[in-house]
Amino acid sequence: MGRRGGPRPGVRFLVFGLALPALLCTTGCTGPDGSAPSPAPASASPSAQPTSDADLCTRLVTYWARKMLADGTYGDYQSMGLSHGQYQILRDVVAAGRSVRKRQGPDPANQLMARQARTACTARYRHGTPSGGPWT
Repeated sequence: MGRRGGPRPGVRFLVFGLALPALLCTTGCTGPDGSAPSPAPASASPSAQPTSDADLCTRLVTYWARKMLADGTYGDYQSMGLSHGQYQILRDVVAAGRSVRKRQGPDPANQLMARQARTACTARYRHGTPSGGPWT
């Protein structure tokens, strides 16, 4: 008993906690006419598609190329999450970006690097994942 003679708060919660699932099942397990409820409508938005190897390569190479063009330094390819082959693409893309940046500025250089990364990564993954291990 509680202080004022009523049931203790824990008992009320226990009774309500046990009664709620039974109440929900009787009202939610069947429709108002006793039939099974209709399934929820399918989402109108399409599900996200997985990123292809070529797209992932392009995103990584483009990201690091812009960073390298701005900083002027190279890092370790494994710390960047790149394979050796992707790192080679990165070095080629940055070299081309540097020459364009000198002549035309950073925006045309970034556009060129994005195009070259897309082209090289698409060619690299044309026939699926390159063989030779995960870091090739």
